[in-house]
Amino acid sequence: METTGPAVADPPVRTHRWGFGAFLFVFAVFVLSAVVIGALITAAASPDSPSSTTIALVGTMVPTVLATAAALLITRLRGNGPAIDLRWSYSRDDIRAGLKFGALGLVCTTLAAVVWTNMVGEENASSAVGHLVENGRMPIAAAVALFLFVWLLGPICEEIIYRGLLWGALERLNWGRWAVFTLTTVIFAVSHLEPLRTSLLLVIGIPIGLARLFTGRLGASIVTHQVNNFLPALAVLLVAVGAMPA
Repeated sequence: METTGPAVADPPVRTHRWGFGAFLFVFAVFVLSAVVIGALITAAASPDSPSSTTIALVGTMVPTVLATAAALLITRLRGNGPAIDLRWSYSRDDIRAGLKFGALGLVCTTLAAVVWTNMVGEENASSAVGHLVENGRMPIAAAVALFLFVWLLGPICEEIIYRGLLWGALERLNWGRWAVFTLTTVIFAVSHLEPLRTSLLLVIGIPIGLARLFTGRLGASIVTHQVNNFLPALAVLLVAVGAMPA
């Protein structure tokens, strides 16, 4: 598959003052905030309450956003900001490359999802987000918010954390580009904390990581991730509003 221009190598030496510990801190923010918010939700709302699904939606989105904010703050306080430290960009070249890798990802992940679903069974094939809508309809506003989060905002947040902060931390340890690609893909899959879906998440992460590897920019991997998430996000939206069975 053609890529947009030649591969762009990341600079061999990083001048920022953060490393792998920064990623561990950000991941801790994600896990701890998820635990705290989950406990508060459990204490404040009955599972049968009409608002329970919406509250659970907030509990799904907020930890990711908090972790992303922590990552961006680290680059401000301990580095040169996200544009330099995380190779943040969102140019036309990023969009073109992201669409190409995203198309490849859609083919690969669709085939992988079919095989994986046949292996684990449809009753076990729902993601953590899918479980939010499989037991009933959501308010329209909540359903649209979930759709936009899964399709657009979630990929931006995850790419900042994994192909931005984690990628830069491993580079600072002088890992080779392919080693960085491999480890970030594995950690991306495992860090979703969905053991049954880890193998599928590995396949999903490959084209996203390749976009980052071959362009040297975060924008391309963000677009790839967004393209990959569009159909699952649309399916969740349709189930959430009752237009499609769970």
